[in-house]
Parts: sequence; structure tokens; C-alpha cells
Amino acid sequence: MRAIIESLRLCQGFFMDKNFFSRKKIDEIDGALKNISSEKKIPFFFFYLSLGLYFIISIVVAKVSSDRSMFMFMGNRIPVSAFAGVFASMGNICLVFMVVFFGDIGFAVALTILCLQFPILLNGIVSRREFTNIPGSFSNIFAIVSNVIIYLNNKRIERFQEKMRELVITDALTGLPNHYACSELAKDYVKKGLKFAVVSIELENFKSINDTMGHDTGDKALKAIAERWNALADSSNPNQKDFVARLSGSDFFILLRDYDSSEDLLKKINRYKEELEKKITIDDCDYFMTAAFGYAEFPLDSKDANSLLAYASAAMHDIKRRGGGVLRFLPIHAKTAQTLEMERKIRGALEKDLVFFQLQPQFDLSKKLRGFEALARMKDTDGSVISPADFIPVAEKVGLVDQVDARVFRLAAKFLADLMKETGVQTTLCVNVSVRHLMKNNFLDELQEIIKASGIKPENLEIEITESIMIDSAEKALQCIKQVKEMGVKVAIDDFGTGYSSLSYLNKFPADMLKIDKSFIDVMNTSESSKQYVATIISIGHILNLKVISEGVETADQLETLQKIGCDYIQGFIWGRPLPPDEAEKLIRA
Repeated sequence: MRAIIESLRLCQGFFMDKNFFSRKKIDEIDGALKNISSEKKIPFFFFYLSLGLYFIISIVVAKVSSDRSMFMFMGNRIPVSAFAGVFASMGNICLVFMVVFFGDIGFAVALTILCLQFPILLNGIVSRREFTNIPGSFSNIFAIVSNVIIYLNNKRIERFQEKMRELVITDALTGLPNHYACSELAKDYVKKGLKFAVVSIELENFKSINDTMGHDTGDKALKAIAERWNALADSSNPNQKDFVARLSGSDFFILLRDYDSSEDLLKKINRYKEELEKKITIDDCDYFMTAAFGYAEFPLDSKDANSLLAYASAAMHDIKRRGGGVLRFLPIHAKTAQTLEMERKIRGALEKDLVFFQLQPQFDLSKKLRGFEALARMKDTDGSVISPADFIPVAEKVGLVDQVDARVFRLAAKFLADLMKETGVQTTLCVNVSVRHLMKNNFLDELQEIIKASGIKPENLEIEITESIMIDSAEKALQCIKQVKEMGVKVAIDDFGTGYSSLSYLNKFPADMLKIDKSFIDVMNTSESSKQYVATIISIGHILNLKVISEGVETADQLETLQKIGCDYIQGFIWGRPLPPDEAEKLIRA
């Protein structure tokens, strides 16, 4: 851990070795990366303290070793000089401390002190016959060997840190800083309140070079572009250097500070564009590159570094769809940028096991527990919980909702299966299955695998599908649901009443439960017609031999109305909010 933390703090040396950046830029990067770690170097004051303490202990050793007096301890006469070795070891610890924590200067001082002691010790042995110095001489040799080993090992760690620096903050192919370094520097600019712009760049048709000429040619082209842009960045104002970074593939970021107006900023971006579009010759072949440029400014467009990067990328994708060029961030891009950022968070949560579940209880009208609906929840990398209203729509839009569903399904099934085995209490687990998830060719195999892996009984499972599936993919859905029912798993039609499904389709579906959407429950008591609408849904369900559950029941008058019109089950805050697993366990045990 120390190696990683120190590697971030010592990035300055790496950049100097690569000759990529000016001293000013090195200081900016180094300052930004230092903020990553809260660990601080030991103040140099402790070096002087250790050195002073060593000399004090050396004086004590000299006096104790020449003291011929005795003292009594537990009936035994012990010479005072016997403690000379104890104090000598304490002094050696001070030297080790200097070598470990103060590097070259600590090692040089410690080695000098230890080497200077030899003549003094040898003189005492030879001229004054002080044979008690013999153990001290060997102790001195041991201290020298120990400090040399510690120093050499620290040097080995430093070499490892240099490799770590390269991995952490640089792109291996071009040697440019990577996305992480760019993000940290942008955060540092924001923290200091410095005006700057983020430019997001994607090379156009770069894949065709890799496909036709090979990846070696593509890599050479990327290196050539990096060198050109880096040279252009070095020619900018020494006090406000441009910062060029490569994300991955053909994506780059540039942080610009040296501009006075929007027109001036656009001119700077166009210089990078013109530099890119100059002919590139690789292995006697000429290539001409173009790119899409999108940019956003701090603090005009956002006061958050991550948002600026996302906004610049959104503007870039927009101008790319239009055929290329340069485009400034516009408010209409914010939604796209937020979607991109949320997609990144969802993918990260799936990779890092930050998707989890809560269980909302379902009761009959006598308040007997029927089961639980598993609800998807997600944490950000900083530990904060992201609202389902924020991440579920994006997961559906970008095609990740089936992965979220599956993760929640597996976790909740395993939890309840284990709990039912332990307690003997039988309950039902309801899980939402998106249309996309249900229509996957391997959905049935996945369902069987979850049942087998978790140990949950099929009769304790209920999958919830939205009624829209009865319009969009009725025949395929019907075939799939019949197979689900053959496994012994129950089926509920979720959000009933919000779509346009016909009774003929509903009659064909082998469902067990209708779920009335919360929007109808909210207005149920506002008018007689609203109440009758809910009552009609319940009647339809009962005619089709289906049980009916109402979602979002929150007030006593809603509960009373549902009791009167014959609803079978309820789900809502009035009797049960979504619970973490440990609270759900208490409810089952009760």
C-alpha cells in the first residue's frame, strides 16, 4: 500500500524522465495527485530529533560502559556496564529510523557515524585494553549490515514505484497521461478556481487503419499524433501549459488554460485540429486524419470536474454524428452527458459488486406476510446510494437492465432460500423481469441455473412482467411464460392498467397475480370513478381466477377502500417499506 501511495506522490520524477512536460506542468500534476492520499511524509524535524537522540544515547553508553559499580537486583549483583549494550541498541534503532524514513541523507549520515566508531572502538581495545569494546565492534558491524540491507531494499521499492507511476497515470502506448491523470488535474483546477476548458476528441475512421493496415500502423499513427499535439502543448504559455491526455483507442482529452475569450479558445482548439489534419507518413504511406472535437468550460458550463469531462464528451459525440468538426457544449447535451456518466457508474457497480437488493414485504388484508418483492439498489464508488429513479431508466436505455435484474435475482434468491431452510417459514420472492431480459434466448436456462444455485424452490418464486409485453412480443412472451409456469414458478403482471393490453391477451396468459399500479391507488379516493376503476381491475382479476395486489398503499383510507372492494394483497409504506436483508429476516422470524 505504501508503494502505491508513494508512487502517486512521486509522479514528478516520472514525467521528468519522459521529458514530456515543463516544470510548471509537473508541479500541477504532482500537486493534484498528492491530494489522492491523506498520508503525509514525516517532517524533517524528526531527522534532527533522531540524530540528537542518538548522540545523547552514545554519551550514556560511554559513561555506562566505563562504570565499574554494581547494584543489587533480586539478590544478584549486576554491573552497571552490562546495560551498555541495551543503550547501544537503542542508538542503532535511531539510525535505522533515519535510513527507513529519510532515504539517501539518512543512510549517508548513519553509515558515516557507524564507520567513524570503528577507530574509537579499536583504539580502546588495542591501547587501553578495553576488551568490553569487542562486543560493541560486532554490534557496530551488525548495524552497518542491517542499514545497508534496509537501504538497498528501499531502493528496490523505489524502482518498483517508478513502474507503478507509469501504470497509474500514463498511457503505455503514447506515454501521454491517461484518463485518471487528466481527471485528477481537472479536479485540482476546479479546486483552485482556475479557468480552463476540457476538449474531448475522437479520431474519425481510425478503425479502418487498424483493419486495413494492421494495428502496428495504427499504433504508430497514434504515437505520431501524440508527439504533434504534445509539441504544440509545449509551445503554449509556460505558466499555463496545455495538457494532452489519451483515454483509450482513438479518444483524447486536452485541458486548455491559456485563452482570454471564447473566440480565443476556439482558435486554440482549431490549432490542434489543423495539426492533426497535416499529412502523417508511416512506412512510406501517407495518411490524413480528422476528428470530432467537443468542449466545455469551467466555470461557465459546470463547476464539477467529472461533469465537465462528460459534457465535453457529449458535445463531441453530437458533432461526430453531424459529420465532424468542433462543437461547444450546449445545455441539450447535459442529459446525454448525465446518461453517459450514469452508464459508467452502472457498469462500474456491476464489476465491483455494488449492486445490492432490498426487500419490500407484501401482506394480505389481515396483515399476514405473503412474501417480498426484491428491489434493485446500487452504490456509487464513494459508498453513497444512487436512487433507483436515476439508474433504472438509464439501465433500461443502454441495455444493462437485464444484468441488474439478474444480479438482484441471484442475491435475493440465495438469501431467502437459506433463510427458509433455517426457519422453515415458507414465503414468496417476487422479482421484476424486464421485457429485454425475458426475451433473451437464454432466459429460461438462466432461471433454472438461479434456482439450482440458490436452492430456492420454484413454488417460492414469482416473476413480475409488465403488461406492455402482451402487446410488443405477445406470442414469444406467451411461449416463454408457459415454460416458466411448467417449472412451477408463479407469474405476476406488473403495473396493470397503465398499458393497452386487451382482455383476450390477458385471458391467454397463464398468470397468477395482477399488480395494480401505484398511480391508480394514489387517486383512488379522489373520485367515485377512480375508485370504480380500481374495483373493476380487481373484478377482472378475480373473474380470470387471478389474485390481485395493490402497490403503493400508503394511507389508512386507501387500505380501508381496498378492503371494501375486495383486494387480496397490498404492498406499500403503510405496512412495510423496503427493508435491508437483516430487517427482512427479523420480519420472517417474527
